[in-house]
Amino acid sequence: MAAECSKSKCAILFAKIKESNNDVWPIVYSPNYNITFFGMEKLHPFDSTKWGNVFQYLQDSNMISKDTVVCPTEISKEQLLEFHTERYISSLNWSSKVAVITEVPPVACLPNFVVQRRLLSKLRLQTSGTIIAARLALLRQWSINLGGGFHHCSSDKGGGFCAYADISGALKTLKTEGLINSALIIDLDAHQGNGHQKDFKDTDWVHTLDVYNGSIYPGDYKAKEMRNLLAIELRSFTADEKYLDKVSKASSDETRWFLDWQGRERYPYLWYSVGIIRRDEMVFRLARERKIPIFMVLSGGYQPQTAQVIADSILNLKGQGLITREPNL
Repeated sequence: MAAECSKSKCAILFAKIKESNNDVWPIVYSPNYNITFFGMEKLHPFDSTKWGNVFQYLQDSNMISKDTVVCPTEISKEQLLEFHTERYISSLNWSSKVAVITEVPPVACLPNFVVQRRLLSKLRLQTSGTIIAARLALLRQWSINLGGGFHHCSSDKGGGFCAYADISGALKTLKTEGLINSALIIDLDAHQGNGHQKDFKDTDWVHTLDVYNGSIYPGDYKAKEMRNLLAIELRSFTADEKYLDKVSKASSDETRWFLDWQGRERYPYLWYSVGIIRRDEMVFRLARERKIPIFMVLSGGYQPQTAQVIADSILNLKGQGLITREPNL
C-alpha cells in the first residue's frame, strides 16, 4: 500500500510492511517501550519495564532477537487525532492530567516536557506498535505487540495507566483503509475494557467479548451500554477451571456468531489481550483453526512474575505450532 494513496494518516506507520518481508517474526517491539522516570514508576503496582523483560526472556530462549522483530516509529499528534479528540490530546500537555491518568501523583510536579519525553513518548510508541501489529496480522495471520493494550483509554478520556486508545486506533485505521469490514475484540484482561467499549458503543462493525473481575476498577456501567457487547463478570478468586470454561464457551460462541454474521468476506478479525498460558493457547487455537487473523497485545499485569508468564505463553504458542516465523502457516 502506497502511503500517498492511504485514507488514514496512521497507515503510514505500516506503509513499509510488505508481504514479502518474511525474514522477521510478526512481533513488534522497541527497547524504548520501557518506562523509567526518577523511580516514580515504582509508585504504581504496574510493571513499567515488563515489555523489555518479556523480550529478554524470549531472546534468552533463542526465539527472537532485535534483528528479527519489527521496530515501530512513534505515532504523531496528527495521527493520534484520527482517533482522539483535540481537547483530550491537548490536556496531556498538563502534567497534573497525566498524573491522574497514570495514577502516579508525583508526576504532577514534573515539567511537562519531561513527562512527554520519559513517559508519554513511550506510550505513543507502543500505540504505534499496536497499529503495526494489526496490519501484520492480516499479512501473516497472527502477530503480537510486546506492549500496548491500553483498554481503559477512549477517544476523550484516559485512565488506569492508559493514555492512548491504541485498540480503537488500530481497528479504526484498518477499517478506514478498507482492510476489514468488522472486528471481534476478545478482552481477557482482569479489568473491564471500558475504553474501547465507549469508542465502539454505537458501532455495528465491532463486537466485544469482555471477561473480567466485576468487583475491581473501573466499574464503568456506562461503558456496558455498548451495543454489541457480551460482558461476563467474575468474582475474585474464581477457580481456573471455572474461568477457562467460561472463556472457552463464550469465545467459541462469539467467534461462531462472528463468522456467521461476517459471511467470511474480507478479513474476519479477532483481537485478544494478555492472559495465562492455557487461555492464550485456547484462543489462538480457536482463531487459527477458523482461519481468523489474530493479534495480541500485552495489556495489564501487576505481579512480579507477569513478564515470565507472558514469555512462557508465547513460547508455548510456538511449541504448539500456533505461531511460526514462516508466513500463512
